[in-house]
Amino acid sequence: MAYTAFERMRQINRERFGTDVGPMQPKLFQSGAGNDLKSAALRFLHERCEGLRFDAASEAAEADGPLLGAGLKAHQIPYNMQMDVERLCLEHELEKFFDSGVAEDAYTVYYCYLEMFVGQYGHSRRMVELLSEFESNASSLLMKHRDHYSHSVYVFALGLAIYETNTAYRETFRRFYCPDADEHAAAAFFLEYWGLTSLFHDIGYPFEIPFEQVLAYFEVDKKERGQGCLYLSYHDLGALNRIDEPTGAHLEALFGRTFGTVDELLAFGIFERLGDAYGISEEAILDAISRKPTHPESFGYYMDHAYFSATRLFSELIEERGPAFFNRTHLDVLTAIMLHNSLYKFSIAFYKSKTKCKPPLRAAQHPLAYLLMLCDELQCWDRTAYGRNSRTELHPMDAAFDFSGSAIRATYCFDRDESPKILAYQMRCHEWENGGEGDPPRLKAYSDMAEPNQRFLRDIERIVDLGDLPLSVDTTLKTVDYRGKHTYLSASSFLHMYDFAVALNARYRYEGREDTVSTEQLEREFDELSLEYRLLNINQAKSFSKYLNAIGCFYTDKPVDFEMLHAFSDGQTAVFAPMEHERWVREHIAMGWTHGTEYRTVPVDGDEAQARAALREQMRRHALCMDGQPTAEQIAAHYRSLSPADQGKDWKPFNSMLKLIKKYDGLRIYRLS
Repeated sequence: MAYTAFERMRQINRERFGTDVGPMQPKLFQSGAGNDLKSAALRFLHERCEGLRFDAASEAAEADGPLLGAGLKAHQIPYNMQMDVERLCLEHELEKFFDSGVAEDAYTVYYCYLEMFVGQYGHSRRMVELLSEFESNASSLLMKHRDHYSHSVYVFALGLAIYETNTAYRETFRRFYCPDADEHAAAAFFLEYWGLTSLFHDIGYPFEIPFEQVLAYFEVDKKERGQGCLYLSYHDLGALNRIDEPTGAHLEALFGRTFGTVDELLAFGIFERLGDAYGISEEAILDAISRKPTHPESFGYYMDHAYFSATRLFSELIEERGPAFFNRTHLDVLTAIMLHNSLYKFSIAFYKSKTKCKPPLRAAQHPLAYLLMLCDELQCWDRTAYGRNSRTELHPMDAAFDFSGSAIRATYCFDRDESPKILAYQMRCHEWENGGEGDPPRLKAYSDMAEPNQRFLRDIERIVDLGDLPLSVDTTLKTVDYRGKHTYLSASSFLHMYDFAVALNARYRYEGREDTVSTEQLEREFDELSLEYRLLNINQAKSFSKYLNAIGCFYTDKPVDFEMLHAFSDGQTAVFAPMEHERWVREHIAMGWTHGTEYRTVPVDGDEAQARAALREQMRRHALCMDGQPTAEQIAAHYRSLSPADQGKDWKPFNSMLKLIKKYDGLRIYRLS
């Protein structure tokens, strides 16, 4: 019984109405019993996280008062049922990301996590969205750079799968952080803190990108980075790492000492976990951390984004939730992020040194850092290559994982169309073996995985101890299918997806008077919705480029020489309205909604409209929904059977949105011809 609040509401409804009217227990996706990456990660959310964020006090208060959970509106469902709905939202959005791997679907995973564990997404959106913006707009000027936005969601999913399938790690984590917790409480604890660690470990890249851009200017002329090249460094860091008085007082009460900067806090946290085992002092750790942004020349002329990720996340947590929110495990989150890139490898463990190399990190020393470093190394597939050198290398486009038997068997898939690169590399290897000079040839990352020595695997073994988590790596060629990415001509600032959703939510309230409302008012009204209904708007917005593509249109925030579209014609709506209906039906089925009209007919007390609206949420039944797994043809036939008024719900919102989105950053829609 994975979603227990759903089941409890179902029993209440059965007792009230004498028949089974739902809500039905949401189903794990079809192959969820497997030990592949998708199955294991989703099974973790579906089964192991039972009771996630339930609150006994709220449940008790509802016995003598109004319901405290929100459906479409406040006070429509029990509080714990809302928590079940939100967990289902995260499960469903992660499932969609697995099927596409695109940044738009990574976005909704971030959205769910922030709403569930940090605070309102609108308050933190720039921290998340600017990473994607910097990468897509600035990284093409670099020599080496690949996506870190979808990458972070894959890292998140890998951690869930390892926790789900590896008993040794699961028990190590539980003993370390919550020894008295039961299975579900420990899983909830892991989800919260692993989510912070994995999803935000690379948010500091906007600080590293300009540093690399300057050096890339010299590398174009084949100059080695180092002395003689101009480089950036960061100073006056107080704006980023200074700890204010209220926060300092809380940290002193928590740790028994004062901290003036986040650097000092990070050094303390790392020393506590690793100082004795690796024979390094807190002063040495602090010196290395403090020199990361100010003296990159002492680290081989590399800027460490991990420093900025950790300090930026600290300030976000304090600003969003207040100093009292911060606890000892949050410090482990920050130190895991600080360690994951280069600090641990080159300043603590010296993992490539023949004279100073220390043993690999064990999970029992720092469970979050251990898992982050492992998953960050494993996640090297399906990453958009932005840098010029990165685009000429050969990186895996897909990967298959088998987590059976508490082990990891990773098979990295390379594009079959790149076979000429592989053959040329193999010929160079053959020539080198027959008397070639210098180092053996490489074709990054293919050679690191396919060569007999498997540099990729050997490096991981030097970073983390794999004694309880045996890892094997293999490679294969595969014909890459990009159709699941749903890439269309429409393009704009990534930040517009949220704006689309806000405008869609206002489609009825301000129809005909779009010019009278401010964007601030639209966003306030959007934030009042429950997470499920905000995601319904966001997912509708995510499909917009697909609909425009079907009618020969596109959107952009750049000035282009095409005819602007001000309203959709009847012929255009006839094309995309059935597509929107199919999306709506499939979204509702995935979220556990079923077909039914009982909420319209059973006896109710009080205000009839409000009571029936609440019943619909409590039953999770909808007159326009469909049951089972209908085909596209069946959904199309269902659309044709609807009344004109119900059909209009699938296209009218977009005409209103055309007017509302003009309020945001010059975004416009154009015809191709």
